[in-house]
Amino acid sequence: MALLTLPVCEVRTETPRTRVVHVSLAGGPFAFDAGQAVYVGLHGQSQRKPYSIACSPEQARDTGALELLVQVGADGSAGAHLGVPAPGVQVDVDGPSGAFRFPDSPTEARFLFVAGGTGIAPLRAMLRHALAAFPRREASLVYSARSADEFAYGEEMRELARDGRIRLLETVTRPGTAEWAGTRGRITRAQIASLVAGGPTLCLVCGPPALVRDVTAWLGVLGVSKQRILAEGWG
Repeated sequence: MALLTLPVCEVRTETPRTRVVHVSLAGGPFAFDAGQAVYVGLHGQSQRKPYSIACSPEQARDTGALELLVQVGADGSAGAHLGVPAPGVQVDVDGPSGAFRFPDSPTEARFLFVAGGTGIAPLRAMLRHALAAFPRREASLVYSARSADEFAYGEEMRELARDGRIRLLETVTRPGTAEWAGTRGRITRAQIASLVAGGPTLCLVCGPPALVRDVTAWLGVLGVSKQRILAEGWG
């Protein structure tokens, strides 16, 4: 796809270290598969970095925008390639790209998404696509974050769980989060086992390399075939 120059139309603080950046498609089409990424940088410069598209293709068509989960520093800057994201800023977008994507015609009746930190970005796109395209299938999300305030899209996922559309397990990995009353510690093999015990399950995993390594190994031991495990490590 040709390089596009597009405006940022909205920026929302999602967690202390992330912003949700909406990039307007300016009324044009943008075909991508849930899970894919784009390379983004300020208009006119050569430096661009990859960001998973955090919305589903259905959401992008409905809103006319791409949604990106962008990590920022204490000054609100994403780095030299993007600066401080703000509405009206023009960015160059190259893509989509990437082989980590939701299959076109999954045969499994159950989907398991396992996210660590900002690994939620492509999985949120995949989950939203799965709910739209395969509404009768069972979907579960296991999501770990360092602290209670670092669950990007956390309230959205909890609302989906309250509505009975997904099963959700959230866990906080660092001690000292007094306001967190939920599960603590890293994702465990037992938690994963309970969600793949009911039959063939398509498993999609994204997060820090250690999490991806452990979860994919557990899935193999639990009898999930390699063809049903799609994973991408961020580090």
